[in-house]
Amino acid sequence: MRKVKSVRVPRELETLDLSAVIQECGHYLRDLESAALLKSQGDKQAAESLIRTRESDLGRRIGMLVWKARVRFGKTKGDD
Repeated sequence: MRKVKSVRVPRELETLDLSAVIQECGHYLRDLESAALLKSQGDKQAAESLIRTRESDLGRRIGMLVWKARVRFGKTKGDD
């Protein structure tokens, strides 16, 4: 495991809900486990379909969290 010493975060993402991002990743991990189970039971097509669907869903959900953080940043910037 690599240790991160510093990370530069754009000001637009300072209000990003990191717990929601981690929660979405946790949901994705559960789906990966389900896909592995499907594959081990011989249903490779269903496993691949589940992964493709969840990857696009994860991307959309994370994108929405980033968008909301950007909107909040715009609102606070306008208040200044």
